[in-house]
Amino acid sequence: MEYGIYDILKLIGALGFFIFGMKVMSESIQKVAGDSLRSVMSIITSNRISGVFTGFLTTAIIQSSSATTVMVVSFVNAGLLKLRQAIGVIMGANIGTTITAVLILVFGFSKFSISHYTLPIIAIGFPMLFAKKVEWKYWGEFLIGFALLFMGLSELKGAVPDLKHNPEIMEWISDINNLGFLSVIIAVLIGSILTVVVQSSSAAMAITLIMCDNGWIPYDMAAGIVLGENIGTTITANLAALVGNVHAKRAALAHFMFNVFGVVWMLLIFHFYINGIDAIMVSTGNGSPLNETGAIKWGLTYFHISFNIINTLLMIWFVPQIEKIVTKMISSKDEEDEEFHLEFIGTQLMRTAELSLMEARKEVAKFGKLVVKMSKLVQELIVSDDSQRVEHLTEKIAKYEDRTDELEMEVDDYLVKVSEGRLSTAASEEIRAIMSITSDLERSADIVMRMSREINRKNKHKLSFTEDQNKNIKTIFGLVDEALQEMHKNLKSDYSEVKIDTAMSTETAINKLKKELSKKHWKSVEENHYDVQTGIVYRDIIFGCERIGDHIINVTESIVGIEEHVSVA
Repeated sequence: MEYGIYDILKLIGALGFFIFGMKVMSESIQKVAGDSLRSVMSIITSNRISGVFTGFLTTAIIQSSSATTVMVVSFVNAGLLKLRQAIGVIMGANIGTTITAVLILVFGFSKFSISHYTLPIIAIGFPMLFAKKVEWKYWGEFLIGFALLFMGLSELKGAVPDLKHNPEIMEWISDINNLGFLSVIIAVLIGSILTVVVQSSSAAMAITLIMCDNGWIPYDMAAGIVLGENIGTTITANLAALVGNVHAKRAALAHFMFNVFGVVWMLLIFHFYINGIDAIMVSTGNGSPLNETGAIKWGLTYFHISFNIINTLLMIWFVPQIEKIVTKMISSKDEEDEEFHLEFIGTQLMRTAELSLMEARKEVAKFGKLVVKMSKLVQELIVSDDSQRVEHLTEKIAKYEDRTDELEMEVDDYLVKVSEGRLSTAASEEIRAIMSITSDLERSADIVMRMSREINRKNKHKLSFTEDQNKNIKTIFGLVDEALQEMHKNLKSDYSEVKIDTAMSTETAINKLKKELSKKHWKSVEENHYDVQTGIVYRDIIFGCERIGDHIINVTESIVGIEEHVSVA
């Protein structure tokens, strides 16, 4: 039977059906348990053993090792996890991903097939999408995703070409399988390529199980393909990490090293190992995967689970060494001021809005720190008499201001991409609030930049502030510094713990001082106490400090507003 273009499109559609169901199911369960999972992960990853358990539990629940890895990277960025702890969680995620294979096997390939009940499952989940309680909506999405997954699997079984009607392919498989150890290496390469192409180790595993169930490939070749899938899933993560930050690259490389080392030692004992599984299955009355087609899929599942468990038990003792290697191979820049980049956001790694917002919060905290530095620089510029130092400070302020423009654009673009996904009400409100925060931070930087220009204009005309003016500028900048430090502390904190009282008190003090100094300024101008041009620069600095204070309090109000929306939701 000829396999045409229409059949190929059906195969691609069935594969997309399966992967989409997996995506919907995984994202919905993350929304249901996201905050709880993040809390658990930050608490019980104190050592390698508990980290492995956490990774296993998280992946088993959300059915996505990629999402677990993303979550781990988020915590490394946020300083909640060290790389060493993160490696343990990634190892546990490898074990957790085997649960997906078990679910596919039990519900998709046994006599009881869940595909017969998918429409009733959707019938239960669909009305839940319209529930007022948001958790019920997420559970409805989960049920629909679960049903779509197995509907896709059912379609995939029918869409995969029957290789028995293609003697050339069957002969090619037979020839490969007669190459001894080389045949295993080729199977590993096939598994790696298959996983990279379909971009899902679960989908690759499903295809492998289908081929086994139909008797198209022998047990040893299927086991080699599974080993390749373990490498393929890490290649996907590393490709994504190319546009990520240094933490993402290290975590992805650690994952790659862990899986590759595991495949290497398994290849050394490959035939002994699969013969051992065969002997155990025969002795327990489950058939011989080496000789019986019906037993291959179970033998493959036992191989997949046992390999990942043993690999983790072996490699867990070498976590410190893996950490040192990846840190040495991927070093970070020592001088962050000289190399500006989005340090905490890795766009291609983000899979869900809730996880992405953790990265955005951290990036905005770094944005706030940049504004704090600019304030310090302009204060030094005001009192500096050294022309070279003045020039250096002016250039640095201009460079920082350019960077704040870029940061606002990059963070906002990132949030726009996040908003294209399926969002909860709380996540939508947080995106709007963070975009408002980046706008206030960028405007504060603009004001500092204008101050530096005013000061340079004063210096060019060889004008000087009076002693009172210098004292007043120092006083109001002291309050601005307090406000900025409080703002930066709030941006770095857990938003739920942020209180507005201290920030509001400082903002009130800035406004009060500005009014007093403005009144004194006009009186001094009338009494000709200083040059008019100097007075204009002085006035602009005082007014600029007050406007910075307005933007600073806006930032804290936005943070508090986020938590108010979360509590309401």
